[in-house]
Amino acid sequence: MSETSSALDGSKPPFSAPSQDGGATTSRRRRALFAASGNIKPGMLSHWYSIPAVIVGLLFTLGPICVIVAFSFMSQPDVGGGVVYKFSTNAYKKLLFTTDFLGRTSFDPRYLKVFGTSLWQALITTFICIVLSFFIALWMSLRKPSTQRLLVLLINIPFWTNLIVRTYAWMLILNENGPINGFLKFIGVGSKQLLYTSGASLIGLIFTFLPFAIMPMYSALSGFDFRLVEAAYDLGARKLTVMRRIILRAAKPGVTSAIALCFIPAFGSYVQPVLLGGGRVLMVGNLIASQFSEARNWPFGAALSTVILLITLLCGVAASIGGGKAARDAGMAV
Repeated sequence: MSETSSALDGSKPPFSAPSQDGGATTSRRRRALFAASGNIKPGMLSHWYSIPAVIVGLLFTLGPICVIVAFSFMSQPDVGGGVVYKFSTNAYKKLLFTTDFLGRTSFDPRYLKVFGTSLWQALITTFICIVLSFFIALWMSLRKPSTQRLLVLLINIPFWTNLIVRTYAWMLILNENGPINGFLKFIGVGSKQLLYTSGASLIGLIFTFLPFAIMPMYSALSGFDFRLVEAAYDLGARKLTVMRRIILRAAKPGVTSAIALCFIPAFGSYVQPVLLGGGRVLMVGNLIASQFSEARNWPFGAALSTVILLITLLCGVAASIGGGKAARDAGMAV
């Protein structure tokens, strides 16, 4: 009777209410799926919304790495480049051993020497960049704020131009008719072979990575309270003691970050040894490029890349651990 009377009165039928409840339940489930697990601030989204970005990031970062690692365990074809999809560890064996035409295997130190050259160049570059960046950052942090902003801008100017353009500029400076050799001729020393040497390659590496060392060092020292230095002097501390126990301790996080930002990319550099070293300075980056191009030995090039990847990973972990410890020590010092 109630249903009939409601229909006669022209009101909504009673069966419409369950459909609204079902729609509300579906909407609540949808909101619960994309809602955060806890209370969030206005404007923030749930972690579910980050899934597409995570997928794209993994695809374009871990994807190429997995391909390179997989290629390193495959075989080299008899003719041409590429790989044969057959499991093999010959690429890694070639790093340390060589086989002659009679099938005899012997130790081959050639590629270890290439790694040693790369390591030596990277260590010298990192050391010089750390020393220069520390004193530059210390001097910058003692200027007034407006001057500091201007100096930071000047340090970032090299990033406005391409790396190859900057390297070609050094080729013009170091060549036989460049300004340095012109000055040497003027003072009677004579022209020197500066370009296409290991020293030219090292100059290019230092010039390239010095800004990467200055910025974290400046970031560590810009917030340092220099009244601690004045207090140390008032207590009778010497200059070396103040530098070692106060300033250097506060700069430790910057030193650790600068080491990671200089050593890791310098170890696998390619442009500077080719353009400034003229191919006479063989580093790992050049060796990898030659394996994928002239030699057409993709598995061996992938094996070299995998070794560099492992070295980079170890250096990154060491820098992370050392940076955390340095930050704690700097906090205790301040």
